[in-house]
Amino acid sequence: MPLEKAGGLFVDEFLSEKEQIEEIRGWWRENGWYLIGGAILGIAALLGWNRYGVYQDTQGEAASALYVELRQAATDDAPGDARTLLAQLRENHPSSPYTDQAGLLVAVLRMRAGQMNGATDELRYVVDGTRDPELALIARLRLARILLHQEFYDEALAVLDVDPGSFSARYNEVRGDIYVEIGNSVSARMAYNAALTAQESDLVDWSLVQMKLEALPIAEVVTTEETTQ
Repeated sequence: MPLEKAGGLFVDEFLSEKEQIEEIRGWWRENGWYLIGGAILGIAALLGWNRYGVYQDTQGEAASALYVELRQAATDDAPGDARTLLAQLRENHPSSPYTDQAGLLVAVLRMRAGQMNGATDELRYVVDGTRDPELALIARLRLARILLHQEFYDEALAVLDVDPGSFSARYNEVRGDIYVEIGNSVSARMAYNAALTAQESDLVDWSLVQMKLEALPIAEVVTTEETTQ
């Protein structure tokens, strides 16, 4: 007689009811723990996920509280306290967006205090560590401005050498400023024009960029006669 396979059990349709019950009991003794174990693992996974969600919420609240303290320290002009709180955030909440924002804020505090190297360190930390691509672009832009101030022109240009996304106008304005400082008026003109014509040109001070553009020296046109003399 052919046998049918049903749920892992081979049941002969001609077996008596008693024989079928004994067959099922035997299968359960051998394999039932798989079902129980699977159910337990499923429940454990569900409980673990719920606990993880609670943990995430708790961690987010803790990071938020530290960030609020850090902002208050900045308001109170207590940069030392702000740096201590930033260190706590980076140690305990390295992937929190509050930690990234705190890094940008401490960079501003260091810059105001004239600690330019410290400010660049903070910004590089954000660029390398943040999971937010837009925040990384903001940090790069600020880093390039500081490097420009420090006269590290090549390094500043290298920092800006990424896809700026919606920050195209701002990136090109800073590029123009760098080219002005190194005496490359042609590249500066191109950068300023790109800033003014970018789709996001409303993100820059249009009149200021226009003034920078108009202040550039007019490129000399070398005629064929001049080149032959």
